Amino acid sequence: MLIPHPLLGPRDAQEFVYLGDAALIDRPDGADIPTMHDYLYLRDNPAGEHRELWYHEQGDRSWLVVTRNTVTHEILKVELARDVARAKGRSK
Repeated sequence: MLIPHPLLGPRDAQEFVYLGDAALIDRPDGADIPTMHDYLYLRDNPAGEHRELWYHEQGDRSWLVVTRNTVTHEILKVELARDVARAKGRSK
């Protein structure tokens, strides 16, 4: 599978590490125990379009949010995770 990296162009998926659901970007405040429990332990396993976190370990070490169809593996959209986080009002 090729991942169209926004900065480097098409890269082989073997260069990346899959890190799960992109909802992990929206980490809740740890003081709210029920919300933190759900964040840590409850996961969806969707069939179809899904946003995922990928880390370019064997490249520029960037984090990507990949929107992918989990049935066909078609990649629909790739964004830098920092841009997604900034768009949600969370800058580093």
